[in-house]
Amino acid sequence: LSESGVPQLVQPMIWDYAADLDVEGKVHLIEKYRRCGFSKVWFASAFKGATGVNQSLTLIGHHLKNHLQWLEVASNSPADVLEGIALTGWQRYDHFSVLCELLPVAIPSLAVCLQALKNGGYSEKIKENVEKLLGMSNLETDTFMR
Repeated sequence: LSESGVPQLVQPMIWDYAADLDVEGKVHLIEKYRRCGFSKVWFASAFKGATGVNQSLTLIGHHLKNHLQWLEVASNSPADVLEGIALTGWQRYDHFSVLCELLPVAIPSLAVCLQALKNGGYSEKIKENVEKLLGMSNLETDTFMR
């Protein structure tokens, strides 16, 4: 790869939407990319639409855990390697599938995930800030929102 010149033309994106992604494995993968000549990598997470083809509601806690683990990957990687993170929000699993998790039901998840990334973690204070921004009195992350 390094001799091909490809690492000077593209930046790899590492995709993983799991709530229990393999942090150590991702760090090793980044090291492999660096040895091949890639100076930067991207991460890809999801704030909605990655937990089931017929999912209609968004389980915020799943996506929050995914983002917190991506933050852990970033903190265990060289400081200059991360170019950015793409927060995906899948609408369907393929062109023949029904729509899943429409954007309106996922806005609280998007807000939580963005605030977690912006603040480098998630706390009660951040939760209160998200509730205030969304005009909500009780943001639930471990159960489906009512």
